[in-house]
Amino acid sequence: MSKEAQVTEEQKQQEKTQTEWAAENSGGASNSADDASEAVASDEWGHQGKVQDAPREASLEESGPTATAEPTAAPENPDASPEEFMAMEALVQANQAFTIQLEELKSQYARLAADFDNFRKRTQKEKLELEAQAKCATIRELLSVVDNFERAKEQIKPQNDGEMNLHKSYLSVYKQMVESLKRIGVSAMYPKGEEFDPNFHEAVMREPTREYAEGIVTDEFRRGYMLGDRVLRHALVKVAAAPEDDEETPTSETPDSPQE
Repeated sequence: MSKEAQVTEEQKQQEKTQTEWAAENSGGASNSADDASEAVASDEWGHQGKVQDAPREASLEESGPTATAEPTAAPENPDASPEEFMAMEALVQANQAFTIQLEELKSQYARLAADFDNFRKRTQKEKLELEAQAKCATIRELLSVVDNFERAKEQIKPQNDGEMNLHKSYLSVYKQMVESLKRIGVSAMYPKGEEFDPNFHEAVMREPTREYAEGIVTDEFRRGYMLGDRVLRHALVKVAAAPEDDEETPTSETPDSPQE
């Protein structure tokens, strides 16, 4: 064999070797692609199998009846060990327990907030009531002083300049006291000519009269006062009554019986 024939034979063998090596590499790549597709199928569908089998199972699930909702459970991982699966189950149970506890705490907080709001409103109402009672008790003690000023105003008739100056001096004090009582919400009652109301008036006398209708206040003996819508003191009044008929009704004469 010549030297050129040997070189040609060696080149053929090298080309054959390269072809076989390329074929082996291409086969390994296809096997790797198949493995990767199978791995993707396992991740997406949740079980081992080939890609071409997945659409058939999906079509069977779609054609079948609607699946009912199942309670939430720990995610299944086929590669997880029993210890890891038990740990995940414990975490799920702990999460559910914490959720229930959170709902109970929220409900308890809502009840406490409602109770505190009711307590605050009740306390505020009681505080206002106590303030009103204390104010009423204090003002009632001053009403007798106002009554004395009014009696003096009606009874004292000044005769000279000295008495007139004295009269004007205590009237100025009386007016100052009345203005002070008005500023804190005190108002006087004027029941004369109004219908008797036991919520505001106290009747001490009834007078038969034709001048007023029955149940109308004809006179006032002591003035009543109010603090806002609260009665400080009832007014002592005289109430009209129906007049008494002094004339006797004439007796009707019976006709004489016919004589026989």
